[in-house]
Amino acid sequence: MRVRERVLAIATGAALLSTLAAYPALAATVRVGTSEQLTAALASVTPGTVIELAADTTFTGNFKAAKNGTSSSRITLKGPRSAVIKASAGRTLELTGSYWNLTGFTLTGGQKGLMATGVKNTVVDGIKVTGVGHEGIHFQYTSTDNVVKNSEVTDTGREYAGYGEGIYFGSAKGNWPGGTPDRSDRNKALNNKIGPNVRAESIDIKEGTTGGELRGNVFDGTGQSGEHFADSWVDLKGNNYMVAGNRGSKVFVHDATYGGFEVHVQLDGWGRNNTFSGNTADVQSSYAYGFYLVKAATGNKVCASNKVTGAGKGFANVAATAGC
Repeated sequence: MRVRERVLAIATGAALLSTLAAYPALAATVRVGTSEQLTAALASVTPGTVIELAADTTFTGNFKAAKNGTSSSRITLKGPRSAVIKASAGRTLELTGSYWNLTGFTLTGGQKGLMATGVKNTVVDGIKVTGVGHEGIHFQYTSTDNVVKNSEVTDTGREYAGYGEGIYFGSAKGNWPGGTPDRSDRNKALNNKIGPNVRAESIDIKEGTTGGELRGNVFDGTGQSGEHFADSWVDLKGNNYMVAGNRGSKVFVHDATYGGFEVHVQLDGWGRNNTFSGNTADVQSSYAYGFYLVKAATGNKVCASNKVTGAGKGFANVAATAGC
């Protein structure tokens, strides 16, 4: 009897171990309440870890997130809006690791809010970026398949207004490493609130990038500067983007304003095959169109489903496309 009981116990234990092995371990949660703790947590984080920022706390310094998660075991940095990461210069939060979730907290100060370089499959959800010297959120240098959603960007370009974009995908051709296009492709900006006092474009999409999506965003152009040609909500120079269901109000008013949504060609072969559908543009400028596409920008569609008010030059400088 004792032998049979022992065999049964061994069999039962083996079955339990097999069952446990079939399920991944629960993600570790690391709660941080000081700048030193945050620095240490970012340096030692492993896939599946959640770093939780304490509420009503300011984390001072420049922070780097370089570790990689995986598709099945992402890394999360999260906190409430009252958890504030604050820098006095440089990059407030620099991300070079992939498969991250950045959720809820606030970034402020520094020259740049969130700078992501070579990052893949990262989700920025519900953060706030405010009070930065240049751009708010920037994905560059082959950063692909990332999403910025439900977030808020205000008060950018405090150091130089012309570089104060809200959200920025890619890099200008003059900044391409070795002259090779920055293929920051398939990035999405969804349901964000950008402005007021975003002193350059709400969203700037650079040449060299392809296949992204701008959908459901709200742009408030109050406080836009006009510096460095910053006089539109969306400045699109990539290819094959879908721009749909966005709402913009007010652009910088001067006699060289082109439109609320613009397509430009900085390099031959770019600024092509983009679609604008179901957007609402309250331009509030007698000098501008709702949509403006340079002549060299080919294959683009400005759908008749877009709505434009307050544009002294009219709906668009190109014919509307029906049925989209």
